[in-house]
Amino acid sequence: MKQYLLKIILVSATSMTLFSGCTGPGASPYGATQAGAATGAIAGSVIGYNTKGHHRGRRALIGGLIGAGIGAGVGSAIDNQYQEPVQTGGWQ
Repeated sequence: MKQYLLKIILVSATSMTLFSGCTGPGASPYGATQAGAATGAIAGSVIGYNTKGHHRGRRALIGGLIGAGIGAGVGSAIDNQYQEPVQTGGWQ
């Protein structure tokens, strides 16, 4: 059981490290969508893993997917609140 949990933590940490290169200030100036998706995935995985019943890994995966979707939706709403300033160009 401990080895299985250690494998899950190791795979999660490795994938988050690798995928973190896909985001940043250049990809999205505000980044609330990515941050919300990551936070929601982690929270959903933890909640799904700790609920009662069988198949903890499956519940952690499902919880992570649902959490990522909800977190991305909330982050997208926050990003849409703060629109980028429009560049008019030229002298002002």
